[in-house]
Amino acid sequence: MAKKKNITQEKIIEWYMNAVLSAGKPNSIFSFAQENNFEEADFYKHFSSFESLEKAIFGVFAKETIHLLHKTEAYKDYPSKDKLLSFYFTFFELLTANRSYVLLQFKEMKTDFSRLSVLKELRVEFIDFVNGLDLEKIDFKNEKVNKIQDKTVAEGYWMQLLMILKFWIDDESPNFEKTDLFIEKSVKASFDIQQIAPVKSVIDLAKFLWKEKSPMV
Repeated sequence: MAKKKNITQEKIIEWYMNAVLSAGKPNSIFSFAQENNFEEADFYKHFSSFESLEKAIFGVFAKETIHLLHKTEAYKDYPSKDKLLSFYFTFFELLTANRSYVLLQFKEMKTDFSRLSVLKELRVEFIDFVNGLDLEKIDFKNEKVNKIQDKTVAEGYWMQLLMILKFWIDDESPNFEKTDLFIEKSVKASFDIQQIAPVKSVIDLAKFLWKEKSPMV
């Protein structure tokens, strides 16, 4: 049988995720290529290893999220808070569509912390997205201090994404309704803090987490 041609990154990702869920991680790139009837060399046109492929998958989730957001005509006029909410809701819809694969990856992370590197490309894409938001910040009249503030804010939202991700993994509510609620409360609290608003929403978030007995608290 003739080998498949025009092998795309998307097809390799699809085949790999199916392979991992069906039979576990392939023994080698050669066997993976053989199983899916394409030349091993075509794999290396897109990825250097299975590890780089796994990192790319989470990066693709973020890129696809941003692509879908920009397909909505009204998105460009959303305030920053709504843009962030839209990112989270869309991102977790994509994760839910691929939940079995995501849960398998995080199961491995619990026993091997070096596996956290699989989120590297997701982190890059997400922080770039956050830096593109028109977030309210304090002008310290000092370029170095302002840059430190920018980095701190971006890292803070990255931690927020990880918290929501952990909550979603543990969420057993129908249609992950509690994750949606957690997203809304988390974003509201973070924006209230930035605006030095009353801490009612922060307390509301804390009460919600306590009620759910989240391991993050």
